[in-house]
Amino acid sequence: MNATRILPDLQASLICEEVRQEANGNLFLIGVINFLRVPQLPIVAGRLCILNRWAAGLGQFNEKIRIVAPDQTTVISKAETKFELRDPSHSATGVVVFGNVEFKTAGTYFVEVMVDDVMKLRYPLPVVHVPPPAPNPPKPPEEKKA
Repeated sequence: MNATRILPDLQASLICEEVRQEANGNLFLIGVINFLRVPQLPIVAGRLCILNRWAAGLGQFNEKIRIVAPDQTTVISKAETKFELRDPSHSATGVVVFGNVEFKTAGTYFVEVMVDDVMKLRYPLPVVHVPPPAPNPPKPPEEKKA
């Protein structure tokens, strides 16, 4: 009996500023993000890219990606895409671009990656508020010595 459907494994998931494709078809990632350091809150991230690579599956699948607030229930952004793996030895790499994601508070947000409603990975995205340094106050004029 041959399998007609095998749920894939999530080989990798990365958040970055940009994903581009070279002439030979290879992808390169720009600005892989470990955490977001922001000067003020709330703040809107104009562009966040999430690259997911699926492997060892067979069939057609629905991928869901959600960004969840620190309260762990509020979904601040989500996306769904479809992909297919025609052979278990193949892989599928997808990039989802999230635009204008609003981060209202500092704290640990979470990225959730699901395939056909099965959670494959949930990882933290810390948002750290680091106010800009205060400007230096003007120096008082020096007194003249006689």
